[in-house]
Amino acid sequence: MFLDESSAETVFLLEKVTYHYPGGAVGLQEIDLKIHDKEKVVLLGANGSGKSTLLKVLDGLFFPQKGLVQAFGRVLNEKSLNADGFNFAFRRNVGFVFQNSEAQLFSSNVWEEIAFGPLHMNLSEAQVRRRVSEILELFDLKGIQDRPPFKLSGGEKKKVALASVLAINPGVLMLDEPTAGLDPRTQRWLIDILIQLGGTGKTLITATHDLEIVEEIADRVLVFDEHHRLVADGSPQEILSDKELLLRVNLIDPRYHQHVHEGDHRHRHSHG
Repeated sequence: MFLDESSAETVFLLEKVTYHYPGGAVGLQEIDLKIHDKEKVVLLGANGSGKSTLLKVLDGLFFPQKGLVQAFGRVLNEKSLNADGFNFAFRRNVGFVFQNSEAQLFSSNVWEEIAFGPLHMNLSEAQVRRRVSEILELFDLKGIQDRPPFKLSGGEKKKVALASVLAINPGVLMLDEPTAGLDPRTQRWLIDILIQLGGTGKTLITATHDLEIVEEIADRVLVFDEHHRLVADGSPQEILSDKELLLRVNLIDPRYHQHVHEGDHRHRHSHG
């Protein structure tokens, strides 16, 4: 079997993973990590701490110089991804939404962008059209389905990028700084979509340094420090209430406060 169903509960397993960029810059240091099926995980850390690098390792875009990476019970490396069966199964099960949406948009119009994945899944033409129509409806994109992606606004590009990934219905969805550059309305829409997806049983792995969204989209938080190490692993409540930790990893400043309002809604800010 291409994906080990007996190990399905553990989606990713990392042991002592270290990654250096060409030229020697450190990306990750000695990462030990296990991510389970249906978990909603946030990778939290300051810019440059290794969050995006880890996502690319998990997606088989980067391969560490040291350590072990397993996905679905199989070793994830260049050799395994060159095996057609495993590569197809892996790409079918793992979707990645880049921080810069333009990096993954390449088709001549929105409809073709969303149809690209389903067309490579051996679906019939009718099945592809039905799936694209459903995604266009869900994301309220029918009005722009004939427009070139490069002519869209930043928020529209983000929607199309996410829609094109969800068109293949992956079991694992990874997002890199998904709310970066979005206006408040689009950011709220995206958070609501992530909450819905988490409720359907998908494994969600989101890299962010935005503390405001963590409790809504995560049941587990992994914290990276500026030395590219994993330094904390806990619930959103545990992590966000640890001011000393957040200060140490440069996610807040010394004047940071967390206020709890009615309904346990938390508002965080720094007083100037």
